[in-house]
Amino acid sequence: MLTLKKSALLIFLLAFGQLNALAKKPVTITSPDAKIKFSLSTNAKGLYYKVFYKGVLMVDESPLRITFKEGGMFNHTLFIGATKIEKLTEDYELVTGKASKVHSECNRVIIPVTEQGGAKRTLNVEVRIFNDGAAFRYVIPKQKGWPAAVNITDEVNSFNLTQNPKVTALLRENYTTSHEGIYTKTKLNDLKEDTLIDLPALFEYPKGLYMAITEAALRDYAGMYLMKHNGALQTRLSPLPRQTELKVKATLPHNSPWRVMMISDKPGAFIESNILTNLNEPCKIKDLSWLKPGKTTFPWWNGDVVPDSINAPGNNYVTNMYYVDFCAKYGIEYHSVVEYGLHEWYVNDGAGFQPGPNSDPSKAVPGLDMQQLCDSAAKKGVGIRVWVHFYALYPKLDETFAQYEKWGIKGLMCDFMDRDDQEMVNMQEEILQKAALHHLHIQFHGAYKPTGTSRTYPNEFTREGTLNYENDKWSDVVTPDADIDIPFTRMLAGSTDYHLGGFHAASARQFKVHYTRPFVQGTRCHMLAMYVVLENNLGMVCDDPQAYINQPGFDFIQQVPTTWDETRVIDAKPGKWLAIARRKGNEWYVGAITNHEVRTITHTLDFLPDGKYTAEFYSDAPATDPDLNHLTKGTKQLDKHTVINMILAAGGGQVIHIKPIK
Repeated sequence: MLTLKKSALLIFLLAFGQLNALAKKPVTITSPDAKIKFSLSTNAKGLYYKVFYKGVLMVDESPLRITFKEGGMFNHTLFIGATKIEKLTEDYELVTGKASKVHSECNRVIIPVTEQGGAKRTLNVEVRIFNDGAAFRYVIPKQKGWPAAVNITDEVNSFNLTQNPKVTALLRENYTTSHEGIYTKTKLNDLKEDTLIDLPALFEYPKGLYMAITEAALRDYAGMYLMKHNGALQTRLSPLPRQTELKVKATLPHNSPWRVMMISDKPGAFIESNILTNLNEPCKIKDLSWLKPGKTTFPWWNGDVVPDSINAPGNNYVTNMYYVDFCAKYGIEYHSVVEYGLHEWYVNDGAGFQPGPNSDPSKAVPGLDMQQLCDSAAKKGVGIRVWVHFYALYPKLDETFAQYEKWGIKGLMCDFMDRDDQEMVNMQEEILQKAALHHLHIQFHGAYKPTGTSRTYPNEFTREGTLNYENDKWSDVVTPDADIDIPFTRMLAGSTDYHLGGFHAASARQFKVHYTRPFVQGTRCHMLAMYVVLENNLGMVCDDPQAYINQPGFDFIQQVPTTWDETRVIDAKPGKWLAIARRKGNEWYVGAITNHEVRTITHTLDFLPDGKYTAEFYSDAPATDPDLNHLTKGTKQLDKHTVINMILAAGGGQVIHIKPIK
């Protein structure tokens, strides 16, 4: 009997040892080019991961924690099951974005993790590693012994970044936010504790390595933030309204969005990257023939300026047709009907654009015949768009969209959501789904960052979620220094609406706040370059028509596209400068901006195919010219070997339109 007991004990100890060894053995996966390595393992405290780039430890041991109201934290003696790494390749097309055709390639592993104690739950950690970044998410299967509906109370993942990188991040006071502000720049160790950090956030490591953290495929889930807590970066989820405990109500099976780390030794690689759309589902809209990205007026920005020849300006046909005629003559695809005299174009008994009890965005104010306006604009080849407050629209979504389709409206700006909890995320997806049924495109303002879902619903043309030139109407905070931060942070998430087109350029000393005909800081060429620098599928032409007609540089705005076939970063330094080239068909558009410093960017045009080209250059006026609205224009022939010197004034820019010589 003693021998049998010893044998049984030995078998148990061996089995436990094997189980323990399997549980601690890391699962390691690399990018297709082997430069990025991700490993996931367990210890006594649960799951943790590490990330390396070119052999350099970028993320040290970082816990993964997800907690449910039903059963608590997923952390009861975790066992990692068998895994198989596979290569995924995909070729797809985008209607909008920085590239029209995308080749996606990554290595993927699905890691099953099971609790050995507690409720003995199982979840999968799916990991995908691309050449330009790493992504992971939780995939929670339906399972016995666990209810079909569960509540997630926390998802606290850590990013234990090594080497104390420099941080460029937008700090937020709470989860109710329009995601607008000036970016904080500091070392990670000096970053303020227990303060929400909006995404994307950029991290610059010593010796020229970079990481940006954000999320992809945010659907039926809460938006993610970062927070430095007890010295470590951790994730935080936006709570459901009117309480703080619950973050996500999930019906199993369910999965989290992707937690994404873009990684490179070139910050421009993040701007070129399609990793977020790679991580989203294919397009769900079958007929895309009606989708037409383009540029649009937005008269609210300029103060609804009209000429004196209009004897009765207001929310009426004649005022809007003045802008429609301007669009028709100069090739601007859309006119946006917003307001006049600080009253919306639609019926509303609320104050300050806030919906009142009788607000109805399906009914125009007396004096504005929307059917007449849409019909007249259509005859001139111009589409009509409208501005709508979210809380006026959503309660009457179906009837309003049906009316818009009947009138012939092409799209709308939906404003003032200021939330990214699961409820709001789902409502925005519902808006996109129903808008597609009525052939409407959507522009979200007062909204959270994009997460690549424009691949799934390409009728989402653009989003705000950033401090932008609308603030020039009441403050001086949007400067060329603020502009240069956006491409390396917010724009990494996708299309970035910025109220472009201000043609009253001024230096910081010249700038004055004007609610009507606002000034913009920086040179005229800086403003032109923002149309190329920013990814934005619905570029605004915000100033009044008389600000553009016969003005230098307006011809470039007429020509520049809003969607692209290819994007190449020529030269980039976060916080300092950016030169970017974008292709449409066989033509290239180059835009460069700088911060408050004078700068020369010297580079070849090696992105060009073989052949000869002619190029139009729009450059800052000489420093001796005090009028920042002035520019110089010239043409030259060039090829891919041509070296160009982009001479940028303080707060300046340059644009180049390159065409092949046939």
